[in-house]
Amino acid sequence: MKVSELIIKCLEKEGVEYMFGVPGEENIDIMDALLDSSIEFIVTRHETGAAFIAGTYGRLTGKPGVCLATLGPGATNLLTGVANSNMDLNPIVAITGQAGLYRQHKISHQYYDLVSVYDPVTKWSTQIKKGETVPEVIRKAFQVATAAKKGAAHIDVPEDIASMQIDASPLEKTEHTLTQAGSEVIVKAASLIEKAHHPLILAGNGVTRGEAAKSLRALVDKTNIPVVHSFMGKGALSWEDERSLLTAGIGGKDYITCGFSGADLIIAIGFDMAEYPPKNWNPEGKVPILHIDTQEAETDAHYPAALNVVGDMKLNLAKLNQSLQPKDRDNDWVLDVRKQALDELEEFKKDTAFPVKPQKIISDLRDVMNKEDIVISDVGAHKMWMARMYHTYEPNTCLISNGLASMGVAVPGAIAAKMVHPDRTVVAVCGDGAFQMTSAELETAKRLNLPIIVLLWRDEGFGLIEWHQMRNFNRPAYIKFGNPDFVQLASSYGFEALQVEKADDLKPLLEKAVAMNKPVLIDCAVDYSENMKLTEKLGDIIC
Repeated sequence: MKVSELIIKCLEKEGVEYMFGVPGEENIDIMDALLDSSIEFIVTRHETGAAFIAGTYGRLTGKPGVCLATLGPGATNLLTGVANSNMDLNPIVAITGQAGLYRQHKISHQYYDLVSVYDPVTKWSTQIKKGETVPEVIRKAFQVATAAKKGAAHIDVPEDIASMQIDASPLEKTEHTLTQAGSEVIVKAASLIEKAHHPLILAGNGVTRGEAAKSLRALVDKTNIPVVHSFMGKGALSWEDERSLLTAGIGGKDYITCGFSGADLIIAIGFDMAEYPPKNWNPEGKVPILHIDTQEAETDAHYPAALNVVGDMKLNLAKLNQSLQPKDRDNDWVLDVRKQALDELEEFKKDTAFPVKPQKIISDLRDVMNKEDIVISDVGAHKMWMARMYHTYEPNTCLISNGLASMGVAVPGAIAAKMVHPDRTVVAVCGDGAFQMTSAELETAKRLNLPIIVLLWRDEGFGLIEWHQMRNFNRPAYIKFGNPDFVQLASSYGFEALQVEKADDLKPLLEKAVAMNKPVLIDCAVDYSENMKLTEKLGDIIC
């Protein structure tokens, strides 16, 4: 068989169902091999979209999503999505076609050293130089992508190697085994918690990755320690639980920040520093950290880890729970913080102003979505509002990219979410800036007959950047742009397109979109004057 055929057989052995990407001249052998494979190749309209889909697939399934591009511009287009997954710790395997070995020693058409290009944004980047190494390379890529803190692996395939004949077979798949913390470590962790008067749990992205939400909830039931979530940790504890301090991470002081300022121990569970810089919530670095994760804590002056509890989070949390005594706590302050935060959302339920205020959009969206339905937020001003005010019941029901935080992730992410969970309503929440970066993937969604809903927040500019500019300089700079007629644009792709004409339209249109069970775009003008009002409000909060 050819090396390209062996690559596909190895991917099949790894359980790969889909590959997302764009064909090119230097990957034609792989494309041809896919015709006889059980793997479904899904053509995307841009390589970045392919990587975003693969990364979200990886996040939701725990299995590496696989994406493919050709050399040169195809590979560099793919790079952003791969980097996004690596920093968000989503498992992904990226495969690039490459110039033949015979011309890599000189300046050559579309040739860059892609192993070096991908090295800073992956856990492992390699090139196949001999066909005999294919089984080992594929197995290692999947092993690396799913080990401990998950991420990206990259495989570069020269076209002359892909077409060679080879006699080899895939390696058997092996599962990871996570260690458990020793009894002595668990005893020390329990002692830290027992001695603390005002402990606080910070639930991060790793709680979802490690499927540890159930264990965390059991710990909270026993200890009554309140929980604050990072953007990517949303849903670790249901927002209805009275010990949930909802979500932290927006710039400036917030109601939830008061919880950090009063804590004498922060129990960081599955927390990754890229999610929320410790200097923002432990500014003096004086509050000790009990770090519970699959790896030891990163060194940071504002993250003084008093103890690392490393290994399988589900098992370690269960062992820790067994070592603790039930405890009642005076959590009246938690109820007060919750009331202030939730009242803020309730206040705008019946707001009739147009353009629609962010709080109203979120309130209507939350009312329409079921507990396990999925929202994917793109990056922009809307992300800050969604993170702060879209409250969740379960993990992985509000997906927010907050590592690399690349714009354009929502529409491709919604495609992946609907493929993984076809029985759930999936909504991509996009600003008009981010939407235009990957809007061509509407065609992909339509071609796959995926009934995703795109909720477009339209303000004719880069709202988040303007927000920062106004906070720092009190004047905007170069953030406005023109837009197409989004209703016509979506219709041309075969989407149903709905226009919000007044605030009272939004909730009925969302309900209509859900009932249609087909691809729908809702164009909603948003009033981002609320951004600076929020900044002023946060400045007045006193802990």
